[in-house]
Amino acid sequence: MNKVKSAVNHVEVSGDRDGQRLDNFLSTQLKGVPRSVIYRVIRKGQVRVNGGRAKPATRLQAGDIVRVPPASVRDSKPGEVPPAVLELLNQSICYEDKGVMVIDKPAGMAVHGGSGLSWGVVDAIRAMRPKASVDLVHRLDRETSGCLLLALDGDALRALNTQIKNEQIEKRYLCLLDGKLKQDREEVNAPIGKFERSGQRFMRVDAEGKPAHTTFRLLQNYGECSFAEAQLHTGRTHQIRVHAAHLGAPLVGDSRYAAPERQKFWKAAGLKRMFLHAHQLKFYTRDGQQQLVSSQLPAALRELLEKIT
Repeated sequence: MNKVKSAVNHVEVSGDRDGQRLDNFLSTQLKGVPRSVIYRVIRKGQVRVNGGRAKPATRLQAGDIVRVPPASVRDSKPGEVPPAVLELLNQSICYEDKGVMVIDKPAGMAVHGGSGLSWGVVDAIRAMRPKASVDLVHRLDRETSGCLLLALDGDALRALNTQIKNEQIEKRYLCLLDGKLKQDREEVNAPIGKFERSGQRFMRVDAEGKPAHTTFRLLQNYGECSFAEAQLHTGRTHQIRVHAAHLGAPLVGDSRYAAPERQKFWKAAGLKRMFLHAHQLKFYTRDGQQQLVSSQLPAALRELLEKIT
């Protein structure tokens, strides 16, 4: 496959990109470039914001000048999204109005391409809405199902990014913890940092990490397991998973933070995914009204609860 090199550009952040993460901004500037390449050029300092180094999660402001370096760009179109996926996602739209869409994302589907994946949910929505300017407002892990918020135009993106900055978007998840919560309500205020092991990136509670706050509310005990609602007050990578493990009760089916023997136990019980579902989103519409969108717990997770009752 032929590749071409993009030239160095200095791009001013427009008003509709105010509050957008740097990595997502670069994805719109370097179309077709794998996410792994985008993260690498940021890590190496080839990307500059107002002349200084920045991190992938840096929130840009209108008027910022971003140095966009040369990067290998595929001169062919991104991987074509299978028609069956387009149909599934079309049926999974929970909400769509005035530039905002919420998708009930299936477990096992990545939100964007990269790391060997030729497409993700955002690519599928772009194919479904070719005249829209589609951007992710937040992310869900590939293994996580449920409510995923997207902006379909620049005004909506700017408004939703402002809500994130002002902590006005509320995200709640349903999860099954492999252990009992000590209290019906657990507030976990524990900073999270990253580390590498065997070439893989992991997150952990780290005094030198970034502030992270999760509220766990017990809904029901199932034997030695706790079915709970987790509310995010910050948005760190793997936050619920890391905080659950920090409590001594990792998520059932978690392939990164649960003990190997427990992973084998739940696989033998028929669970093929992690028990984490984004079941509720609250945000403000363009009219200033608070909008609640919810998603039902998937059948596979309901069946597991029935099995262990």
